[in-house]
Amino acid sequence: MRYPFVPMPLRKPLRWPNGKRLALMITTNFEYWDPVKETNKPYYPGGPGIVGGDLPGNVYDNPNFTWREYGQRVGVWRMFDIFDEFKIRSTSTMNAKMALERREVIDAALERGWEIVAHNYVQTELLTDYMFDEAGEREVIRKSLKVYKDVCGKAAKGWLSCSLRSTLNTIDIIAEEGLVFVTDLLNDDQPYMVETKSGKPMVSIPYTSEVNDFTVFMRQGLTVDDAFKVFKEQFDWLYREGEKSGRMMNIGLHPHVIGQPFRIRALRDFIAYAKQFDDVWFATREEIADWYMQHHKDHIG
Repeated sequence: MRYPFVPMPLRKPLRWPNGKRLALMITTNFEYWDPVKETNKPYYPGGPGIVGGDLPGNVYDNPNFTWREYGQRVGVWRMFDIFDEFKIRSTSTMNAKMALERREVIDAALERGWEIVAHNYVQTELLTDYMFDEAGEREVIRKSLKVYKDVCGKAAKGWLSCSLRSTLNTIDIIAEEGLVFVTDLLNDDQPYMVETKSGKPMVSIPYTSEVNDFTVFMRQGLTVDDAFKVFKEQFDWLYREGEKSGRMMNIGLHPHVIGQPFRIRALRDFIAYAKQFDDVWFATREEIADWYMQHHKDHIG
């Protein structure tokens, strides 16, 4: 994996379509966790739990499994209602087992025209398990992409690794599999091109670990009003910078976290705030990637 180090002052101004200043992506993560795993090693859940303490994978962890399942049964439907209210789409991610085990959620997203980004096979498996096994990593990615195509009716265009734990081979593999954008790299507020061994084009369109409901609610313990302030502060500063050169903003959301009744208002209040700005592009990652591949030489030549 290689990409150019071009600091912000050395770039040409980025001009989004129709003079937009900020490309805003609100990411809903559709994720499934197996109740148990055939291992006596500690179970990696792909995100913080509501009850602490590590159990081995072959021991069922009832409070954490059912807490996460709340997002699939209840929380995500609150989120759908809010996105419907404001007539915008989420750029969502989906691991393959979510499609196999919770198809109703995926069908609801597809009916609304939401973007879906491939997101590994199951949330409890990391690509870093295959750091020294490129063939094994390729097999997991191919298995995930097959389910994606079967369920979504088209080939995936982008990839997000579970917990952002990709390897040095991941981008080269997904490029060879025909994908055109990756979401794992956290190092920018603008898109940029990533070099691949095959020479196939790949755009970095980052996810976020900080402007994220896991971080603000579960790790920092912020209130719903404080979380809104975090989202708004990020938006306001990027919007300000976007006057000179366009910026991207992403919020990472998980239905079992933001979908709780006492947290959901942070999402609604933020969308209502952002909708007041005519020069904000509520974009999908594929839209950004397609546009950037045509214009990147005008930005980072």
